[in-house]
Amino acid sequence: MEVILADVMGYCMGVRRAVDCALEALSKNDGKKVYSLGPLIHNQTALDTLAAKGLCVLREPNIEKLHEDSVVIIRAHGVPPATMSALEARGCTVLNATCPRVLASQKNAAKHASLGKTVILAGDRNHGEVTGIAGFAGEHFVLVESREDAEALPPLSCRSGAVLLSQTTFSRDEFFAIADVLSKKIPDLTVFNTICPATQERQEALFRLCPAVDGVLVVGGKNSANTKRLFQIAKENCPCAALIETASEIPAEFFLLHRIGITAGASTPDDVIHAVRARLEEAR
Repeated sequence: MEVILADVMGYCMGVRRAVDCALEALSKNDGKKVYSLGPLIHNQTALDTLAAKGLCVLREPNIEKLHEDSVVIIRAHGVPPATMSALEARGCTVLNATCPRVLASQKNAAKHASLGKTVILAGDRNHGEVTGIAGFAGEHFVLVESREDAEALPPLSCRSGAVLLSQTTFSRDEFFAIADVLSKKIPDLTVFNTICPATQERQEALFRLCPAVDGVLVVGGKNSANTKRLFQIAKENCPCAALIETASEIPAEFFLLHRIGITAGASTPDDVIHAVRARLEEAR
């Protein structure tokens, strides 16, 4: 058995920054409650490790119950401005670990909304990043989840123009399909490709990996958008594919393959990837 790793995989810059922020907050605030507002990242193994060190997950409706000496970390996906204001009003110490690329999209949405433009976002409904950007665009916000959504979109009142942004972890092909449809429907549409290069790099690395292996293990959180997109690519381009969160979930049939590829989502810790590789190599 040969194990081949994708040449780009695992933690992206934004996720590593959020995890480092949490670890530093825990080490510097002994005796205080340290929270992340919602799950810090979309990987349960990483969340379990942080929970064991003392990080608590806070649900937004519970903000009003916070004590003023609490420390709250804004997760990588970001939050709407109203949520940030609510935390500051409680007197909490707020550490903003929003991914810099998401921050840029938030600012872009706020800027164009302030000019009266319609802000269209290609993204997944109820994803944390989408919810945050929607808050910055306010009443000017429109969500499009697919090319079909774009085709079905009713005429918009875009007297001041419109812009199209993307969730940073959105499918590149789907985004450009949406952009193509909307550009024909909205003549003055300005398109901003805000897909994170880290997402695209991991997808392109997987496309390169698939022809070289008999099966691909995609390692990552099953509720992670970018990990699920990697799994979809693996299923479409390799005879055998599986999405797993830990080495204990490796399907039995993978131990019968000659060449196994491994990739991982942008919120998958290095030690989890190493454990999957080690489990496969033990079975040689």
